Amino acid sequence: MKISGKFDVALEPMETYAAGLEGSNLGRMSINKTFHGDLSAESKGEMLNVMTPVKGSAGYVAIEQVSGSLSGKRRTFVLQHYGIMSGGKDKLVLEVVPDSATGELVGLTGQMTIRIESGQHYYDFEYKKV
Repeated sequence: MKISGKFDVALEPMETYAAGLEGSNLGRMSINKTFHGDLSAESKGEMLNVMTPVKGSAGYVAIEQVSGSLSGKRRTFVLQHYGIMSGGKDKLVLEVVPDSATGELVGLTGQMTIRIESGQHYYDFEYKKV
């Protein structure tokens, strides 16, 4: 299955555990999202990120728990994020953590991509339920 839709996101800075060294800036943020469309859900998570002294180079990791309805099936699953930016070009992977789904979503696997167009966030989610 492949679905697409919009989502709203709010990121809030949180206290960091480690300090950036030699020009790198480490950050920690809370993630709050509302997904619209065939994924009608809310999520909460945390992100760790680093901005390097080189413009256009950065990285982040995040874990986000999604709760709601996916194509009419209800419950939760967890997404793991891995993002790298080099020279302004990014590589981003969001994947369902194996065996993280509950309820009617047990057995869910898949990957999500994120697009930002004219300030609006969109998701494309390709998934299978085993």
